[in-house]
Amino acid sequence: MTLNLTLLILMGVMFAVGIYLLLERSLTRVLLGIILISNGVNLLLLQTGGRAGDSPLVVDGDVDAPFFDPLPQALLLTAIVIAFALVSLMLALIYRSWVLARQDELSDDEEDRRVASQPIYDPEEDSEVPTETTEFAVEDLESSRLLNPRTGRDEDLPVASAHTPEDDGDGRPDHGTGR
Repeated sequence: MTLNLTLLILMGVMFAVGIYLLLERSLTRVLLGIILISNGVNLLLLQTGGRAGDSPLVVDGDVDAPFFDPLPQALLLTAIVIAFALVSLMLALIYRSWVLARQDELSDDEEDRRVASQPIYDPEEDSEVPTETTEFAVEDLESSRLLNPRTGRDEDLPVASAHTPEDDGDGRPDHGTGR
């Protein structure tokens, strides 16, 4: 695949001028920027197709002939339709802006300026957090009761006894003998 250097330079200029025009405040210039960028994309898609060749249809069983890849052409048609829709939307916005405000340029929004002048507030870092965040507070464990499943009533927590499982009453520690 060989690329045409003139078309590559032309695409670069179209992208550069289009991006410059997109950054303007005039809606008409933004529209011209969109048109330039979309035409630059169309040239890029056209260049990716390579040289012109035969159609991709197989006629008379001649499969070895050089064929033109139809995918860039399909992408080019899709890009043209998308650009047309975008230009139509921009024209409608420009017309509406002209009817309402009799101007083509975007003005600063006072609400945006007010919000931008406020200090930054991060809800996770700037909000006050209560000191105790656990739902199992210590005072709840001391006054809690257990529900006895046999009686269905609450009972007090068992008091820790001096009897341990290792101590079976004979005064000698149980070393896992099971007695």
